[in-house]
Amino acid sequence: MQVIKVPGINGADIGCARAGNAIIEELGRMQTNESGKTIDKQLLDLEEIHLDNSNLKLTNKLIYENSIGAYGAKPRVFFLGGDHSVTYSLFRGFASFCNQERKRPCLIVFDSRPNIKHLSGDFPTNEEWLRGIFDSGISKEDVLLVGARHYSTEENNFIKEIGAKIMNLNNLETNIEDACDTIMEFADRKELYVSIDLSVADPAFAPSTTFNDAGGMTARQLIYLLQRVNKMKNLRAIDLVEVNVEEDKQHKMKTIKLAAKILSEFL
Repeated sequence: MQVIKVPGINGADIGCARAGNAIIEELGRMQTNESGKTIDKQLLDLEEIHLDNSNLKLTNKLIYENSIGAYGAKPRVFFLGGDHSVTYSLFRGFASFCNQERKRPCLIVFDSRPNIKHLSGDFPTNEEWLRGIFDSGISKEDVLLVGARHYSTEENNFIKEIGAKIMNLNNLETNIEDACDTIMEFADRKELYVSIDLSVADPAFAPSTTFNDAGGMTARQLIYLLQRVNKMKNLRAIDLVEVNVEEDKQHKMKTIKLAAKILSEFL
């Protein structure tokens, strides 16, 4: 698996752009993951898309083009953001690659918020990126939102209008195994892209994200779900976004540690 740092931001704090290096540094302190695989930071297939966040047109072009190249070169890619705006061009690249391969892409989003506010500029912010994905033509049948618990009135109305697929946290609390089965059924016979905004976890476990919405997943619930997702043979791409490393210094790097833990489980 290749790991690619994507330090893009359009809406969040600059601390999110610096998260990739901090996550890799924390990964270097780990010896094994839960499956017993040895973690050696020096052996990572690590790259970075170098970006100028003052030029959103160029930034999105670079993310889109470099991601297509990565999908074609590697069987699986893990992207470290950045804020959630980077997923807009990463997934558009994924959809284009799947189209070239005559395969059907799908997207599972772990997030506390749906991020489908109406676009306010030429390129979506971290609160608008999924609206941009829907506007680009992806079907509601190919997007699943997991863990969203905070909606604006505009977002709530849009979700009802299009009939978006949502798995709320009550489903997970009732039976996490059924939730895993639902995720696998959703992604069956499709090429899978998973986007992880760590705000999906409760702030008790991930305090340094762009939005701190109470009532989220426990770290254990999130890790278990992602371990199950990792076993899916059609999983091609993952991103992890919205970790503010500068803010996390006040919290003993708790959010960075969870992010590194998640990355380690995919290695």
